[in-house]
Amino acid sequence: MTQGQQTESTPLVDPACYAAATAAIRAEAVRLLEAGEVTAVVGYRAGRRAGSAMPEVATTAEAAAQLIFTPGCQNNLALFLSKAKREALPKGKVAVVVKGCDLRALAGLIGESQLKRDEVHVIGVACPGVYGAGADLAKPLAAESLARKCRECKVHLPEGTDVVAGTLPPLPDLAPLEAEELARLEAMTPQERWAFWTEQFARCIRCLACRQVCPFCFCTQCLCDRNRPQAVDTSPRPAGNTAWHIVRAMHLAGRCAGCAECERVCPMDIPLNLLNRKMAQELFELYGFETTMQPQEQGALTSYRDGDDQSFIK
Repeated sequence: MTQGQQTESTPLVDPACYAAATAAIRAEAVRLLEAGEVTAVVGYRAGRRAGSAMPEVATTAEAAAQLIFTPGCQNNLALFLSKAKREALPKGKVAVVVKGCDLRALAGLIGESQLKRDEVHVIGVACPGVYGAGADLAKPLAAESLARKCRECKVHLPEGTDVVAGTLPPLPDLAPLEAEELARLEAMTPQERWAFWTEQFARCIRCLACRQVCPFCFCTQCLCDRNRPQAVDTSPRPAGNTAWHIVRAMHLAGRCAGCAECERVCPMDIPLNLLNRKMAQELFELYGFETTMQPQEQGALTSYRDGDDQSFIK
């Protein structure tokens, strides 16, 4: 289907594809738990609002039979598999349901020694897309309600998982909104870009939701929480806000999976994924590095090659 055939309000895909993925996830989760191959399955269950979903740690076959996959399954479940957060899960091998962008995060956690590949059974899911901010969850997923990240997703079908739930239907070509916004920012002068981000960061209330939802913010104590010495002002003031977001963007450079959870949970609608995408673009252009769905031992900013661009050194 081409962009000309797809209107913004037309259902994006047949809802039956989500039902098929749900059935496959339930069957695999029940099988794993009944066979004793895993102690828990981290997936999704229906939320309190119609059309919504929330993370679920299923430890029984009965609970596994209630798992779902719908456009409301927005959360990146790799979040629960870092060393610190895994302490809340039952001991032993666990299974996790991942979309393509989630699998990138999982691969990053393995590459950073947060877990071993043989400690997790990965249930990949064929994902046509999920709801974006402000979407009407009671309506079928349409182009107008699709998350911006999903319009440009290249990993709708995860690779390298233990099993894949569902099949991917044909997807329409949609306008790449984030790429267009990024191009608009790049066309600005440095002064204009600084003014843009200063305005965005000024709205930040320092709730730290972006940090809490990020799979890669797994430090037991964040640098930005320290007050002896204090690296970043912890109050929601312009200088501290700017420092916080720049430090976080640098810490995620070469690591960000592009799941856009930080942007989704931001109560002030700051386009955080736009900043992370720009960092990813710079790393690719400078070093040919990009995150993948396979663990990488060395990140772009933790390794050095003789041929690396050094033009920025004055």
